[in-house]
Amino acid sequence: MSIRRLILFDIDGTLVQGGPAKGAFELAMVETFGTAGNTVGVSFAGKTDPQIARELLAGAGFDPAEIEAGFEALWGRYLGHLEERLVERPMEVLPGVPELLDALDPHEAEVGVGLLTGNIEGGARLKLGSARLWGRFRVGSYGSDHEERDALPAIALRRARDVWGRDVPPTEAVVIGDTPRDVVCGQKGGARTLAVATGSYAVDALEETGADRVLADLTDTDGVLDWLLG
Repeated sequence: MSIRRLILFDIDGTLVQGGPAKGAFELAMVETFGTAGNTVGVSFAGKTDPQIARELLAGAGFDPAEIEAGFEALWGRYLGHLEERLVERPMEVLPGVPELLDALDPHEAEVGVGLLTGNIEGGARLKLGSARLWGRFRVGSYGSDHEERDALPAIALRRARDVWGRDVPPTEAVVIGDTPRDVVCGQKGGARTLAVATGSYAVDALEETGADRVLADLTDTDGVLDWLLG
């Protein structure tokens, strides 16, 4: 089976919202490094998990070698705390998401559905698993694959080739996200971009990025599907 198009979804603010991830991350940071850093002054939006941790720790005075040495323990602790806390506070699926994924299913012979997210892979699995969405995506590129989000589209395309047996040109990929960084990463990867104002950015702010399409949310299933397949 080969495909002609690859649809890549961001996770937080695009597919799901809420949940205990920030608290789990901060606790793991304190346990590993003795501090979570200035989590109020550093924006998490659109960044990879390793990038966020590195910025916080550099701001707290840690040098690159110290940060790198603690990462393995940090991510293990983070995933443990996240898994425990998701039992009581699962992620909330955003409006229109299940309907859109259902609508894409009949087109699986020509359209691949995957993830492009700053979450490390284990975090993505736990978050989407708590929302019963993890099994909907055949491929993914994650913050654990590369610290720079702009590198993730190429990784997703390579994995799509391995799964579906053909090269999908970047111009036949669509990156869907809720932050300007999501849009920029798609643009730099040569993909089309769809921005949704279901996170912390309003429609006006997302339109300023030059995204190919900007929507308030994903509830217009037929309209979104027509644009994705067109």
